[in-house]
Amino acid sequence: MAELRSFIFIDRLQPQTMSYLGTWTRGVLPRADVAAQIIEVAPGLDIEGITDVALKHAEVQAGVLVVERQFGYLEFHGETGSVKAAADAALEELGGDRSSAVRPTILASRIISSIDKQHAFLVNRNKIGSMVLAGESLYVLEVQPASYAILATNEAEKAADIKVVDFRMMGATGRVYLSGTEADVRQAATAAEDALARSSS
Repeated sequence: MAELRSFIFIDRLQPQTMSYLGTWTRGVLPRADVAAQIIEVAPGLDIEGITDVALKHAEVQAGVLVVERQFGYLEFHGETGSVKAAADAALEELGGDRSSAVRPTILASRIISSIDKQHAFLVNRNKIGSMVLAGESLYVLEVQPASYAILATNEAEKAADIKVVDFRMMGATGRVYLSGTEADVRQAATAAEDALARSSS
């Protein structure tokens, strides 16, 4: 039986989170303020059967279906009721419940105040989101399982006026880079970590 590594419901995809997701989505592009469901399982190929059930069960759009070394990922989005119905069908196929998902663990979390211009340049070379500028504060977060990175990013964007520089939601760990004023970055960091803590309870 598949291990349910994450089962994440997002009530409203925020504009930057949605736009960043859209830069590498190979399926249907999401729109801001739609609901989304992210599912991560191991072994990776088990995501194929879950995808079949979810997409046949309700009128949702699939944005991401990835099988990587160890894990499989599915993201679908749409109207809230449809997303929840498809998610429930996927959960039934998995034979578990939401509480069986692996709880997120924060591996690293740090705010870097007034980032140096060379540091900003190096960060910007490795991202596809917004640019962090010299003098801004930068929040970095590493979380496991990886898919929780999108939840942290989305909730941070809801809470504060920050820029989404990068988030990686696949692989061994997830990573988040957010920038802005010191006050906004601190508010965003609190919101991100609170969302992860709620997922752990």
